[in-house]
Amino acid sequence: MKLCLAAVGQRQPAWTETAYEDFAKRFPPDLRLELKAVKAEPRTTGKTAAQMMAAEAQRLEAACPKGARRVVLDERGTRHTTVALAERLQAWQHDGRDVVFLVGGPDGLDPALKATADETWRLSDLTLPHAFVRVLLAEALYRAWSVSVGHPYHRE
Repeated sequence: MKLCLAAVGQRQPAWTETAYEDFAKRFPPDLRLELKAVKAEPRTTGKTAAQMMAAEAQRLEAACPKGARRVVLDERGTRHTTVALAERLQAWQHDGRDVVFLVGGPDGLDPALKATADETWRLSDLTLPHAFVRVLLAEALYRAWSVSVGHPYHRE
């Protein structure tokens, strides 16, 4: 099974890439985490927010693995604890389908793309910069994996 983070925004601060890669490389070979960053629609073209989100949604759609379970990250999504996330991860592994996490651009995700979600999650009650979301999700997924296999990274 593969985990895929499909996110709008190709240029992130160097610390983001370093931190994300640090967690991504820790995953075992049978559970890889892959980032697919897609181009953000330029905000200087005079397009409406809806038009920009629709253009970004097309790029995200193209980045999604075929048949993957879709998890949309949204401020109105469901909250999960680390243990609950570990249980979700185990269920997904038994299912065998790849999982794609969808992160929108500055205006969020297109409503039509949100409607294709199998699950909608929130990472925090706070609004987070997009650079943080990549690192936070990678760490949370790694921690969930560590809980599910009894690895000492997570302590209760």
